[in-house]
Amino acid sequence: MIHQHPTDIGAGAFKSQCLKLLDAVALNRAPLVITKRGKAVAKLIPMPDAVDLFGAMSGSVLFEGDIISPLDNDWSAAR
Repeated sequence: MIHQHPTDIGAGAFKSQCLKLLDAVALNRAPLVITKRGKAVAKLIPMPDAVDLFGAMSGSVLFEGDIISPLDNDWSAAR
C-alpha cells in the first residue's frame, strides 16, 4: 500500500522523520522538497533504477574484415 506524503516538508519535520521519508521517497518514486522558513532549500529525489550494462552495446559493432593487412590496390604515391 502506497501512502501519500506531501510534496514538501519543513526542515524540522524532515529531521525528525528522515528515515521514514527516505523510505517513502524510494517507495513512491516521487521527489520531496525540504523547506526552511517557507523557502525550498533541498530536494530529495529517488535514485534511478539500476541498469544492467551487460549486453547494452550488443549489435552496435560491424565487422568489416581485415583492416590491418595492406591493400591490393596500386596507389599513385607508390610509383
